[in-house]
Amino acid sequence: MRKLFDEELELTSLGRKVAITLVGIYILALCFLCFSPQPFKIDGVETPNIIYYGRLRLLLVPFNSLIGIGQLDSAFEAFWVFAQNVTNMFLVFPLMFGLIWLFPKLRHWKRAWLFAFGVSLVIETTQLLVDLLYNANRVFEIDDLWTNSLGGLLALGLYTVIYKKYHK
Repeated sequence: MRKLFDEELELTSLGRKVAITLVGIYILALCFLCFSPQPFKIDGVETPNIIYYGRLRLLLVPFNSLIGIGQLDSAFEAFWVFAQNVTNMFLVFPLMFGLIWLFPKLRHWKRAWLFAFGVSLVIETTQLLVDLLYNANRVFEIDDLWTNSLGGLLALGLYTVIYKKYHK
């Protein structure tokens, strides 16, 4: 089997092809995950502080999970709201991890953070457009911007750990 990495731990030609394929597949999965319609109501869950403007839903309260915790009625609601933040940290993680291997310029924390923030901003604003075109029941959330960006930094952190461990 041909190698995916060279002795400097950079992608070989085969490694680049595999990485590009995986990133492409993840982009398709990300589009499906972020732009397909959501159920209109999940029994027992009501996220606090959502602003309704026609079909658009906006959550513009920074750190809403912490600020709105007093408005939650059950432990299940609290779990759901906090779990959404955790899963958002890992939403762009696989994409960023692949892109960091493909593009060495992203291997700096500022660039990785800005790129992840940009991806998150594109996702959030596109969700507004999707809700205007067809009612997908999506929410533009300020907190998604920082949680997704944090996921980009976590991907860079994992790359750094792997590089330090295996680089000769």
